[in-house]
Amino acid sequence: MPETVRITMEHGSGGQATGELIGEIFAPAFRNEVLGQMEDSAVVSGSGRIAVTTDSFVVTPLVFRGGDIGRLCVCGTVNDLLMRGAVPRYLTCGFILEEGLEIELLRRIVRSLAETAAEAGVQIIAGDTKVIEGNGGLIINTTGVGSVPDGLDISAGNAGEGDAVLVSGTMGDHHAAILGERLQIESDIESDCAPLGEIVKGLLDGGIRVRTLRDVTRGGLGTVLKELAEASGKCFIIEEDAVPVSARVRDFCGLLGLDPLYMGNEGKLVAVVPREQAAEALEIMKNARYGSGAAVIGKVAGAGEGTEAGELLMRTQIGGVRRLTVLQGEGLPRIC
Repeated sequence: MPETVRITMEHGSGGQATGELIGEIFAPAFRNEVLGQMEDSAVVSGSGRIAVTTDSFVVTPLVFRGGDIGRLCVCGTVNDLLMRGAVPRYLTCGFILEEGLEIELLRRIVRSLAETAAEAGVQIIAGDTKVIEGNGGLIINTTGVGSVPDGLDISAGNAGEGDAVLVSGTMGDHHAAILGERLQIESDIESDCAPLGEIVKGLLDGGIRVRTLRDVTRGGLGTVLKELAEASGKCFIIEEDAVPVSARVRDFCGLLGLDPLYMGNEGKLVAVVPREQAAEALEIMKNARYGSGAAVIGKVAGAGEGTEAGELLMRTQIGGVRRLTVLQGEGLPRIC
């Protein structure tokens, strides 16, 4: 008899195994034109154009430096809507409570969730609660709904030759904060968990012709950029020296042998904009809340640069070229 294949933690890493699970199980079963775009949220017809996204949050520990699962679930859902240019409006929240969860801890998390929803400008309009056997854990599922302005088209496939690639701040903060808590490593690294509405609104209101937005979560910057390169059929080239990483996170990664390019965030985004608007976009991002560490990190390669469609290349500090792909393996710990 063939060996029985089972789900492993690697399937939740956001890397290659996650992509295979989606591509082999979920995508064939649920196939339709909207879902097939594989964006952070789906833009569909309704009363005007609406964006819809859903996510589940299983982070451990429930409370960490810089945030908690309540703040995390709002930020993660709102940011997915924002990456299509949507104005977030509504959230639903489903709570799966494990037996033994402390009531005061739940109250703290719910209060944090409500405060973050107010910060992000969204209303929680529906919810559900279930209690299951367990060891005091908590899982939250959210669905987000937002409105998309007519004529706006922000999508992973829109990157064009010569476009500039920007990030809104330092890489790996959330991942390092969670891993530090899990390993009980004393550190002052805090999660960057934040709603990114002010950055996105600033870019759009400022007349920036935004091609693509993507929040940098599971799988890290390397995975996100590789996915964008494949979706657009272009080659992305980034400069190692230009990718912002805080000294604390860089030291943390050096201690544990980790690569900041594959460390996740929960309050940072990638933006692809026309080259001639890169400086203006950077200034807008730097002046927005949660965007002070923004940087231009690379470009979308043009014809004649010796590149191939779907490639992600990084020019290293010592003058070499490193070919990057999506995260391989589990990518511990579970960060969202």
